[in-house]
Amino acid sequence: MFLIFGLRTSVRRSGVVAMVCPNCGNHAAQVITKRSTRFSVFFVPLIPIRTRYVRQCSFCGAEYVVPKHEARHLPVG
Repeated sequence: MFLIFGLRTSVRRSGVVAMVCPNCGNHAAQVITKRSTRFSVFFVPLIPIRTRYVRQCSFCGAEYVVPKHEARHLPVG
C-alpha cells in the first residue's frame, strides 16, 4: 500500500491598508495575507492545522503577525 501525505500552505491576499510601519517608520501600504496550513492525504487538503494573518510592509518588507479579530476589522481598501 502506498500512502502520500504532507502539509500544504495556501496564501490568500485579504487586502491592502495604509499604515505606519513599526520597523521603518514610513507611512506605506501594508499587505494583509491569510496563510492557512492543512494536512493533506493524496493531495487533498483535509484537516486545518494553522491559520495566520500576516501584515507585510511594502516599503521595507518586514512582516508582522496580526491577530484574527484585528485583521477582520482593518479598513482594507
